[in-house]
Amino acid sequence: MELRQLRYFCAIARCGSLSKAAGDVFIAQSALSHQLALLEEELGAALFHRTRRGVEPTDAGRIFLAHATAILRQVEDAKASVRNVDGEPSGKVVFGIPHSASNALALPLLQAVRRELPKVELELTEELTGNLVPQLRSGQISLAVLFDDGTLAEFERTPLLDERLSLIGACTLAGRPTNAVSLKRALALPLILPAHPHGVRPIIEDAARACGLPPPNVVADISSVSILRTMLLAGLGYTLLPVMPLQNDIAAGKLCAVPLERPALTRRLMLCASKHIPLSAASVAVARLAVRLVATLCAEKAWDGGFIAQEPS
Repeated sequence: MELRQLRYFCAIARCGSLSKAAGDVFIAQSALSHQLALLEEELGAALFHRTRRGVEPTDAGRIFLAHATAILRQVEDAKASVRNVDGEPSGKVVFGIPHSASNALALPLLQAVRRELPKVELELTEELTGNLVPQLRSGQISLAVLFDDGTLAEFERTPLLDERLSLIGACTLAGRPTNAVSLKRALALPLILPAHPHGVRPIIEDAARACGLPPPNVVADISSVSILRTMLLAGLGYTLLPVMPLQNDIAAGKLCAVPLERPALTRRLMLCASKHIPLSAASVAVARLAVRLVATLCAEKAWDGGFIAQEPS
């Protein structure tokens, strides 16, 4: 197996056509087809289906694509690290952010990288936490912000901040709590929560068990912040989340948030990297910048409901 075969394979997957991929990697289509055949023979599996529109990855092809992408990215990181030994960090960094943290972090991080690391190309990918974990494990992404649910020991971890959970619902809901609400009362309300095990769901369920309370009264499992927002605005229930993902609607008076107490619940965000795949100089620089940036956002109250993580979670 050769690196050029991995590049050809990724080009075919990206272009969806052998002819387009051949032009993309500047070789004859017959040579590209030959290299693909050699790769499939070595792997013992077909990597693409032929369709009317071109080619699509098989199940084996989709699995191999994740590995090929990670390998090629690590090769580029290795080259960049050598080039950057005595110079300014440069190269591409793929940074994963969960949906419910992107509203607070994505734009400030992009602006900070452009300002302080002008030779670094930052690619942000927004995913569910559960989807970011395997991508970080395989090397498809360099860094990721993940929620500390006690299952992150396989990664290098740096605490970023803790966020308080609040009860959030439409301001027009009849009987809506207007002051701090206990966990017991909140759990009895019609709740729209991320599907297990994403986001805050394990935190809420663990707290209910620890307090001897019934499980949350979940009327909908929604793991998309945009869909959850739509349901909240329609008055279909409440959610238990930090305020930052829904800050714009809260500020506009469309949604209302009250603190959760007895007990108060928080979630911790960690900056994570693989223990087994070395970070490029650019990734190290972005990681350090992200930690400083989050501390600044908390100090300046720009991350509503967030505070620097100091004690073990």
